[in-house]
Amino acid sequence: MIHPTSGSPAGERYVIPNLRNACRILKLLGAGQDGLRAADIARQMGIPVTTTLRIMKTLHVENLVRKDGARYELGPVLIQLGNAALAGTEMRTAALPVLMKLTAQVDETSHLAIACDGRSLIVAVQDGPHPLRAASRPGFLADLHCSSTGKIFLAFAFHDRLAALYSGARPAKRTTHTHTTLKDIRRDCELTRRRGYSVDDEEFNLGVRCLAAPVFASDGTVAAAIGVTAATVRFTKERIPGIAAAVKDAATGLSRLLGYDAAGAPPGE
Repeated sequence: MIHPTSGSPAGERYVIPNLRNACRILKLLGAGQDGLRAADIARQMGIPVTTTLRIMKTLHVENLVRKDGARYELGPVLIQLGNAALAGTEMRTAALPVLMKLTAQVDETSHLAIACDGRSLIVAVQDGPHPLRAASRPGFLADLHCSSTGKIFLAFAFHDRLAALYSGARPAKRTTHTHTTLKDIRRDCELTRRRGYSVDDEEFNLGVRCLAAPVFASDGTVAAAIGVTAATVRFTKERIPGIAAAVKDAATGLSRLLGYDAAGAPPGE
């Protein structure tokens, strides 16, 4: 039987019990092959059935589990997250020297992201000499429509799905500069594909400008995005051409390491 936390060390005083239970339930489901009923989960976890049902309902809504009759099994989102974790680890190893060189070249913070669960997951960051509190850290998930790396995935990986993604409720308007209409997002994607890089012009955080370029896998699909983030007082619009050239060079270098043949480059390259 898996017991909930009791007599936890002082370092665990901020642990949320039911969130921890949810994590343990996922591990429990992952250890079996035939799925479990809510009553079975409650018994093995040592928690009330009503609490278990609420946790399972939440996990089901988020697609972290799926229901087959009365039994719960691990859900499809975990496959995405697992693949992203694996890809992120391998990609990060290859990208770190590239990011170090890019940061040294432009004197600003650089980062690497991969697409994950409909957002852009930051997997590596190389800090520059000018600290920026708004710079995303590894593990951060950024919205696609208003982050530079997210715009890369929209333009090169999801460009044929824009209507499905944004024809309903508008995405979050994070600043006064954020593009939220399908028309504006589509125009932004076309511009990104045409010039081979994207720009977040104070769309995610005011006073912060970011620029990113696509990294291609050996099969020609976009595997990741490399970007640079800096305060607008340093990353002025006049610097965009120079930083764009450096970021595209870095992305091209990482693409080669991944086995991409630039001779068959897609639009924008």
